[in-house]
Amino acid sequence: MSSLRIIGGKWRGRKISFYDKANVRPSPSRVRETLFNWLQREIRGARCLELYAGSGILSMEALSRGADQVTLVEKSKLIYQHLTSTFRALPCSNYELISDTAAKFLKKDYSAYDIIFIDPPFNSDELKKILPQLSNLDVIHMRSIIYVENNKPLELPKFLYIHRQGRAGQVYYYLLKTQMPSLSSE
Repeated sequence: MSSLRIIGGKWRGRKISFYDKANVRPSPSRVRETLFNWLQREIRGARCLELYAGSGILSMEALSRGADQVTLVEKSKLIYQHLTSTFRALPCSNYELISDTAAKFLKKDYSAYDIIFIDPPFNSDELKKILPQLSNLDVIHMRSIIYVENNKPLELPKFLYIHRQGRAGQVYYYLLKTQMPSLSSE
């Protein structure tokens, strides 16, 4: 097991353990700090979805900073079990843990989320599969914000645009928003 700390909000400084497996790579603290500075106006009261939960740190940071509800999706049974025990130790009940793949979950879920965290294993094709699916599903609305973390520059489907972006070492990170439909005058 390894550990990291929640960096802001009511649980600031709280130490969290995570299942130390090769493909679990928590977002670095300086990336999380930037991300949640970007989201400071949107996080309070938000419904959040964390696909590829891994350590679950993005959802914990969101809850610590006032998100109303978080849903975490994790396909690894061992990581899912560890997340279950980690969340039981937190003083909250406004979370849902789902043991499934991101793609299967998205096909089943009929809820719209305000913020979606997508941080798949590096060097996988998950982003190429998942991002285009979002426009065909009811998980986003016109004001949804999508956070993506990757180890290479991002290729976006046409319905999304980069609102903000950064890079820390090998980590590229982005805040994406949906394209507003253009109004045509006739």
